[in-house]
Amino acid sequence: MAYLDENFLLHSPTARRLFHEVACNQPIIDYHCHLSPREIATNHRWADLSEIWLGGDHYKWRLMRANGVDEDLITGDSTPREKFQAWAETVPFTLRNPIHHWTHIELRRYFGIDLMLSADTADEVWEQANAKLAEPDFCVHGILKKFDVRVVGTTDDPADPLDDHAAIAASDLVTVVAPTFRPDKAFLVDQPELLAPWLAKLEAISGISIAHLSDLLAALQKRHDDFHEAGGRLSDHGLERMPALHCTDEEASMIFENARAGNAATAEEREKFSFYLMVFLGQLDAAKGWTKQLHLGAFRNTNTRMTRLLGPDSGFDTIGDTRQGAALVTYLDALARDGAMPKIVIYNLNPADNYLFACLTGAFQDGTFPGKIQFGSGWWFLDQKNGMELQLDALSATGLLSRFVGMLTDSRSFLSFPRHEYFRRILCNLIGSEADRGELPDDFEALSGLIRAICFGNARRHFGFKV
Repeated sequence: MAYLDENFLLHSPTARRLFHEVACNQPIIDYHCHLSPREIATNHRWADLSEIWLGGDHYKWRLMRANGVDEDLITGDSTPREKFQAWAETVPFTLRNPIHHWTHIELRRYFGIDLMLSADTADEVWEQANAKLAEPDFCVHGILKKFDVRVVGTTDDPADPLDDHAAIAASDLVTVVAPTFRPDKAFLVDQPELLAPWLAKLEAISGISIAHLSDLLAALQKRHDDFHEAGGRLSDHGLERMPALHCTDEEASMIFENARAGNAATAEEREKFSFYLMVFLGQLDAAKGWTKQLHLGAFRNTNTRMTRLLGPDSGFDTIGDTRQGAALVTYLDALARDGAMPKIVIYNLNPADNYLFACLTGAFQDGTFPGKIQFGSGWWFLDQKNGMELQLDALSATGLLSRFVGMLTDSRSFLSFPRHEYFRRILCNLIGSEADRGELPDDFEALSGLIRAICFGNARRHFGFKV
């Protein structure tokens, strides 16, 4: 079998049929990513392969550092061609890392290049890819059309304007581009020097002066309403773990007003305030029928020296080993008790939590919506073959795989849409191989329905996108 041929990752006859006849024809709903709304609104074009492929991609940056590449050739002032050369020289050392798969799938799907990238092929790949980038259809809108992307869910701060989303909605782009409400900076009561400038931005965009907690809640609700009007149907939170200390209105008001005066909250006060806000925001989501996403378990910006030099999201994060279960149960139970449980997708970063998260979702299903509480797809360090298989197995063993909302890219790169293909091949191989072993029924129509639902149909229904 040739590397990355048409049957890549498909190890049984039924797996191949399911992928080629069913999965590969499904549109894409990329309901969570970090693509730039500005680049979508302006139908951005890229100057060269280095810009589109290496800019902002901390997955690649980590491997280059591990291969002994100097930082100047990664995030420094070296030329785009020099940075690409450093990456090309690194790629042969990435065997068995999913980046080796993704690199060559992306070269094939976007540029029609089937060479193995290395120092020896770098010149040819650079020239061919840059020639392709110069073609009229190689732009943001062209890529979205090429991969039949029906929905893109960007990640947006409530203090940011939604002008780019308005421009996209007024354009002739068929893809729905929906903002996702991510209010992480509202929790920074322990860092008033960061909270204050963010509140100033929130005041300006909401038109609400924020002196007291009630003002903050009103401003957040106003922006939540604005996001809904702009097509937003999801919120998101990136947390090491859920806060779990109950907090009264009076306590939350005192903590916020102290922070507003420049007095940093203690760790206990921050957790109390965070719990209070998370309950409030859960109620907002539930009232509008939104889905709340909880990304849990990362240790972020662990290398303080490099984070100071390069800033966050530069490749210095890792899987955390924080205990997640009790705090998550406390939060979900608070929403359930108040009758304010929104649809939720929970993502773990530590594979040790797979069965905990998968099983926990079943404890809070309430029969009001199929698959209301979701165990999310393999995320970040787990969005590779083994991580996806572990997630699918845990979900299947404890819940309903048939209601799963499927894959997302969680990416900053417009070259990441083949990650959906990668997931679909893995899914079809799992289902098809089990059918061929007699572990699932020999019913191609039933299996096809399962694949179509996970690849597209469940996400469309769950998030309420009219596509």
